[in-house]
Amino acid sequence: MKHGFLFVFLLLLATSCQYFETEKISSEAIYNEEMKTIDWKDVDRYPSFSNCENALEKPQQKDCFINTISTHLYQSINHENMVATREVYDTVKVNFEVGSNGQLSILGIKMDTLLRKEFPNLETWILQSIDSLQPVAPAYKRGIPVKTQFTLPVIIKTN
Repeated sequence: MKHGFLFVFLLLLATSCQYFETEKISSEAIYNEEMKTIDWKDVDRYPSFSNCENALEKPQQKDCFINTISTHLYQSINHENMVATREVYDTVKVNFEVGSNGQLSILGIKMDTLLRKEFPNLETWILQSIDSLQPVAPAYKRGIPVKTQFTLPVIIKTN
């Protein structure tokens, strides 16, 4: 009987160790899992100008940022006293980027050839307007400044 208990005890001891083992997960596996969960198309905080610092919610941050650029751009273009020989109603798409250092840079300007003929200096005016903007705070993703790209439609309409 004593040997029976000893045998059962040793048998339980030998087989129960596998239940106490923990699965070891490498740091690379944890990193790969974390990378899958990150939405790379979204940021935690949008780029901002000094007048947008009080915007707490992401939609407000984005709206303030875009509205500030749009307002500045339209004011700059209006100062140029554009005169057209025909009625114009067209959209210019300005692709720009805010670097991780907060610097604005134009990636490209897409406009119709007729609009380009009507206002040959329009692209230069847009570039000068963007260059004259004050530096912005960059976008942030998980506390790290990141580069972001935007497309801003600029509507050109004459009376």
